[in-house]
Amino acid sequence: MKETVSLICTVRDEADNIAALLDSMLAQSRPPDEIVINDCGSRDATASIVQGYAARDRRIICVSGGHNISSGRNNAIAAASGPLIACTDAGLVLDRDWLAHLIAPLDEQRADLAGGFFRPAPRSLFELVLGATNYRHPDEIVPERFLPFGKSMAFRKTLWEALGGFPEWASHCEDVVFDLAAERAGYRRVFVPEAQLCFRPRSSLRAFARQYFFYARGDGVAGLWRLRHLVRYTTYFALFLLLLVGWRFPGVRWPVAALLGSGGVFYTRQPYRRLWPQIQTLTWDRRLLALALVPVIRLVGDCAKMAGYPVGVIQRLPMQQRQQQRQKP
Repeated sequence: MKETVSLICTVRDEADNIAALLDSMLAQSRPPDEIVINDCGSRDATASIVQGYAARDRRIICVSGGHNISSGRNNAIAAASGPLIACTDAGLVLDRDWLAHLIAPLDEQRADLAGGFFRPAPRSLFELVLGATNYRHPDEIVPERFLPFGKSMAFRKTLWEALGGFPEWASHCEDVVFDLAAERAGYRRVFVPEAQLCFRPRSSLRAFARQYFFYARGDGVAGLWRLRHLVRYTTYFALFLLLLVGWRFPGVRWPVAALLGSGGVFYTRQPYRRLWPQIQTLTWDRRLLALALVPVIRLVGDCAKMAGYPVGVIQRLPMQQRQQQRQKP
C-alpha cells in the first residue's frame, strides 16, 4: 500500500509564478495527498494567491513562518502529516510524472532520500546559453555522487526528524548540508533522473553573477568544497602568471597563447557540446553570439564564486552563533 505523501514548498514574493507551480502540483499523475505551502513573509500577493487555491482544493494547506529557505522548509514539514515528504521550490513547473517517479524508490523501500532532476526552460538567447553552459544533462551525472537539490527531492519524515531538519543557520547550500548529514548517518540515497521539472535560468549576467556569488558565499558559510574552491583560485593565479610571462617575454607568446587556448577549449567543451544542437535553427549572427557568450559566462561565474567564497568564510562563525542564540529557550 502506498504511503501518504506531503508535497511542501516555501515561498516569498512569488506572485508572478506561484500559480504555474500550484497548477503543476495539482496536475500530477500521482496526486499528492496534501500540499503544504509556507509563506516566508511575502510582501506581494503570493499568500492571497495560495489562499485562493486552498479555498478550492482542501489538499492545499497554507502556513507561514521562517526567516530563510531552511526555516521555511522546516516549518512546512512540521505542518505536514505524511510520512513521505516531497520538496520543491518556487519559480518552477513540475513535469506531470515528477512526483510519481520521485516517490517510487521510497514507496518500494529502496531509499530514504531521493533526488530528482531539472532542465532549463529558457526564454531568451542568453538564458539558452546559460542553461547549456552551467547545467548538466542527466547522462553526465554519476548517480552515486549526486546530491539532491531542495527543488527536487523526497525523503522520509523520520529522516528529517533524525537530522534535526534543514540547517537554519545556512541561507544557501542548505540542501547540500542536509544531504551530507544524511550520508554520514547512513541513509540510503538514490538519483531519479526521470523525475524532472523546469526552471528559468537567470535572465542577465548581473543576475547570474549575483546568484553564483551567494552560492559560493553559502559554501564558505557551510565549509563546503574547500578543495574545489582552492583549485579555482590556483588555476586563475596560474593563468595570471602565464599572461604576465607572455607579456614580459615576447619569445614565448605563441606557446603561452597555445597553452591558454587549449585550456579554454578543454574548459568549454561540455557547454559547447550541449549548446550546439540547440542553436542549429538560429541565424548565423545569433549562433556566433551564442558561442561567444559561453566563455564570458564561465568567466563571470568563476569570478563571482571567487568573490563570494571568502565572504562566506568570514561570515561563518557569526551566522552560526546567531542561529545558536535563536535555538536557546
